[in-house]
Amino acid sequence: MSESIKSLAALKRHIAALDRTPAPTVGCARLATGHAGLDAALDGGLLRGRVHELFGAAEEEGAAAGLALILARLAADDAPLLWLRTTASARAGGSPYGPGLAALGLNPARLLIGLMADDAMLLRAAVEGLRCPALGALLIELRGRAPLLDLTASRRLTLAAEQSGVTAFLLRVGGGPVPSAAETRWQVAAVPSDPLPGNAPGHSAFALSLLRRRAGPDGLAWRLIWDGEKGAFGDGRHERHEHGQDGQQDGAPLSGALVPLPADRSAADRAA
Repeated sequence: MSESIKSLAALKRHIAALDRTPAPTVGCARLATGHAGLDAALDGGLLRGRVHELFGAAEEEGAAAGLALILARLAADDAPLLWLRTTASARAGGSPYGPGLAALGLNPARLLIGLMADDAMLLRAAVEGLRCPALGALLIELRGRAPLLDLTASRRLTLAAEQSGVTAFLLRVGGGPVPSAAETRWQVAAVPSDPLPGNAPGHSAFALSLLRRRAGPDGLAWRLIWDGEKGAFGDGRHERHEHGQDGQQDGAPLSGALVPLPADRSAADRAA
């Protein structure tokens, strides 16, 4: 995993270096997730070069962070992925675990983490990042109410994303929706996964609800199953068919959609 960047000046220097690399070619204006129902409802997938908000309750932080990282990985493809968070968020949520990210299909070497002092610096860094077309995708993590993320701030992010073509994902942990210029707004939660043969843990599973969409219907919901090897989402039906399973399960399903984020906590903290 790339070294964390802890100042706005250092982030600007790194972005300047990225600007000297060829910008990734975007072959389609939409990002297909692989989930047939979700992609059909979105007319082919999430719009690229836009800002998408993902909300997760505090107890669903692992699910929300996991899904946001997966979507950002899909948007970035082989280009660098920048994750901006505050130092307080890093202390509260823990640091990403490289092997865990790799197990989800994310290349840790492509992940760059920017640790900003506060939300004000984070939002300034987000605009700077979105102005760099060589960046594959941007993940912006904000906790709680985040009053600085008002309609004006979200419009700045949206304008920068539209101009560069970089897709941004706003990860909102423990916060509530407020007026925003984001293209879509989602609620994320973990759901039980389907166990694989031998009662092995199944793929990460998410409940995803579309709260708002700037152009199109909302109020829809899906169950997403992430297959890291295939690099696409499904609804679990093909997974059960491929492994010779029907709708009946031999035993309780295991919990899914938990991304192994904390790596710097003590063993006692992890067990709590």
